[in-house]
Amino acid sequence: MFEVTSSPTSGSEIPADPGGVGIVVGVDGSRASAAALGWAARDAALRGAALTIVHAVEPLPPPSAVWGPVPVPAGFAEWRDSEATQIVQDAAEVVRRTLPDSTPVPVRTEVVHGAAAPALLDLSSRADMVVLGYNGQGAIRQTLLGSVTASLLHRAECPVAAVHGEQSASASPSRAPVLVGTDGSPTSELAADIGFAEAAWRGVDLIALHAWSDLAELGPPGMGWSPAEWLDIHDRETHALAQWLEPWQQRHPTVTVRRLVVSGRPARLLVENSASAQLVVIGSRGRGGFAGLLLGSVSRAVVDAAPTPVIVARPR
Repeated sequence: MFEVTSSPTSGSEIPADPGGVGIVVGVDGSRASAAALGWAARDAALRGAALTIVHAVEPLPPPSAVWGPVPVPAGFAEWRDSEATQIVQDAAEVVRRTLPDSTPVPVRTEVVHGAAAPALLDLSSRADMVVLGYNGQGAIRQTLLGSVTASLLHRAECPVAAVHGEQSASASPSRAPVLVGTDGSPTSELAADIGFAEAAWRGVDLIALHAWSDLAELGPPGMGWSPAEWLDIHDRETHALAQWLEPWQQRHPTVTVRRLVVSGRPARLLVENSASAQLVVIGSRGRGGFAGLLLGSVSRAVVDAAPTPVIVARPR
């Protein structure tokens, strides 16, 4: 079933939907938002969730004390509304082409008159996840990239997925594993929940990466440890990670878990390992855990640099 409904609105509020909004994806007509749209559609299909496509018509800048109001050509408002409608209609067509006819994903389109960030933040309280395009490396292009993504990463009331613009919107999910960053913190637990579920839906392995030290790479020569002492630390951390993962392994017995215990900068390690993963899941912030590691402090760095989509787990 492929069903599209449309609900243009004004302001940043989108009417409540008793059926839920499912996965929300922001679009702006850019290559990055096209990549986000394709990924969001496939993830909605895997979850059996609805998909809500949102485009925000941003308000004009306020009048300047020096230059006065921004001159608006005749018919400009109508042109912007028409352009916005075309953007969401094109996005719905992309979804139709991306998903097979038999995939049961209800699709709704929304044109919001107001700032993008408040509208998406409002939706996040009712969404399973918000998905946005992102250029990475701090680059900002068009409305939904950069500052809006950053706002959602810090304030959303649901998980946020950032999909890089250079990723193909039509790319099929691979057999590559899902990579989850762990440190034992509450948002790391949320990341594990998401990561195991995503791996189960995709039928792929899960790699649980735990950097037990956030210092530069440590080893027996640099720290004065003997090889036996080094192996003892590694074995202890590996055992702790296995115990921590046990509840999720019991809930998802079909998911094969590979544990990766390392020392070093977690952002760099996650980015390096993301090259061989199809998805990275991390917490928005950490509070200690195994060794006092603040995993969440590197979440933005991973979003910036990882070549694969990144889901940042946000607490509700």
